[in-house]
Amino acid sequence: MTTVPNEYTLKIIADTLHGELAGDETKIISGVAPFETAGSNQITFAGGKKYLKRIEASKAGAILVPREFDAPGKNLIHVDNPQLSFIDVVRLFHPIANPLPGVDERAFLADDACIKERVFVGAFVTIGKRTTIGSGSIIQNGAYIGDDVVIGEEVVIFPNVTILDGCCIGNRVTIHSGSVIGSDGYGFVQDGGSHHKIPQIGIVQIDDDVEIGACNTIDRATFGRTWIQQGVKTDNLVHIAHNVVVGEYSLLVAQVGIAGSTTVGHHAIIAGQAGVSGHLNIGNHVIIGPQTGVAKSISDGNVVSSGSPAMPHKTWLRVQRVVPDLPDRMRKITELEQRVCELEEKDKAR
Repeated sequence: MTTVPNEYTLKIIADTLHGELAGDETKIISGVAPFETAGSNQITFAGGKKYLKRIEASKAGAILVPREFDAPGKNLIHVDNPQLSFIDVVRLFHPIANPLPGVDERAFLADDACIKERVFVGAFVTIGKRTTIGSGSIIQNGAYIGDDVVIGEEVVIFPNVTILDGCCIGNRVTIHSGSVIGSDGYGFVQDGGSHHKIPQIGIVQIDDDVEIGACNTIDRATFGRTWIQQGVKTDNLVHIAHNVVVGEYSLLVAQVGIAGSTTVGHHAIIAGQAGVSGHLNIGNHVIIGPQTGVAKSISDGNVVSSGSPAMPHKTWLRVQRVVPDLPDRMRKITELEQRVCELEEKDKAR
């Protein structure tokens, strides 16, 4: 078992980050911390102007800063992107401890399941018939993986995830606890007051480098596929309905719901509790604000903000400025209407 050091010199940290060190290269750093609370033996980062202005007051032992920034007397490591480099620093002090490869004796694997090299399968995992698990993947305790599933390499499936029959998971995908991939799409035909289920015979395809949050539900397609494209990141409690396509590198924040057969473009952002109706096209680089109800398609690059129905962000800002004054304005309108009525009555009396 490898022992991980719990402290490093600034020189080692700077070299690891390919950064430029200004300060005491022999300074010992023993941990990471937020900017506001970092102490003399901890390292933090200051990526934005708000934090850079407060550098002098910081008690941190070292600070990651942009390459062009300088603060004499402080231990600084200059990097291209301080926040991104800080991820590597955190990993240096808190490396991920992956389980050793192997299949727990309490797991159930179908006889024709194909488990590649360096795979970990935890206790009470079920892996169905003709399913393939790619090299270096980790299937944690209690996960259920159905028949004819394909899981790529270096995938991490957290406890109690369910991946149902026929679904396809790419490489380096992470799926957090409680998520269900391939649940039935919500499709029914009404007849005589009763509802008849439409068979849901498609799959869910999740491409490379996707991260699915906890307790997501991603429905299989009625026909074809529900498709989560490369680099998509979802928060917890997200629902994606049947035949939805989510474009590359899009972000879906907590409690987002997307109804069936809607297509979301690449690099879109859908903020918390937003709801998107079905059979719509949401363009590339679209931003949908929190609690927004989207009932019609949105073209590329637009920003729509809170409320239902959704409206252009600039319009929403103007509306919000007016809302507090509405009671007074309503009273004035009522007074003006009364005055107009009085003037009309006087005019008729002439």
